Amino acid sequence: MQKCFSIRHLPIALSSLLMGGCAAERPVPVQPMPIISGEQMLRDSQGIAHLSERWKNGKQMVERGNGLVREGQAKIDEGNRLIDEGTKIVHESEESYKNIKQ
Repeated sequence: MQKCFSIRHLPIALSSLLMGGCAAERPVPVQPMPIISGEQMLRDSQGIAHLSERWKNGKQMVERGNGLVREGQAKIDEGNRLIDEGTKIVHESEESYKNIKQ
């Protein structure tokens, strides 16, 4: 009985496998890389070298700019300290003058 059951369903199983195989995506053939000339390799490497040099120059500019900002901030802090100290001296002098006048 078991054999009859398997044999009856065999055509259905085979047809579904066949339809599944037809519906599957076909593999895309791999395109070989074109062979480039020595001149093209030279141009490419020079372009990469130029980009590398630009990157290095940009990095140096950023570092220099950050240094200038740090120096500028130190000068601003020193200027604010001088302003605070000078303002304090001016007020003390004005108060001393008022006390002398009284």
